[in-house]
Amino acid sequence: MANYYPPVGFHFKVEVPDLSTNGDDVRFTEVTGLSAEIKTEEVAEGGENRFVQKYPGGVRYTELMLKRGLLIRSELTDWIEQCINNFDIQPKEVFIKLLNQNHEPLITWHLINAYPTKWSVSDFNSSNNAVVVESLQLYYQYFTIDSQ
Repeated sequence: MANYYPPVGFHFKVEVPDLSTNGDDVRFTEVTGLSAEIKTEEVAEGGENRFVQKYPGGVRYTELMLKRGLLIRSELTDWIEQCINNFDIQPKEVFIKLLNQNHEPLITWHLINAYPTKWSVSDFNSSNNAVVVESLQLYYQYFTIDSQ
């Protein structure tokens, strides 16, 4: 029986097919917030005080946060500016791919109708020796998971 080793969390790729294939544009250092949960509604049981009933509702997806070193101009920043500054929302598909040692996808999360809801840049501090990091928060309707 072969030993199973969980995949590493630092070997991943982010793709936005509608944007340029420029490698620098999708080189993120961090992806957080990829999760889904079932919303529930609590209802007190009539005459039963020991517990409440919990009924499932819809699924809630948290917003995704992407971080990378600041790029001065790129198609991704143009899209962010179009959505946030001009309020011209153009949803796009986003793919988060966890890669194996051969740089092939192990798992792909396919985000549907994603668009930016927040953009920020790290603080400037003359006493720090740090790279300027930009953060992008994306809303999306839902995601699917494709295992290879």
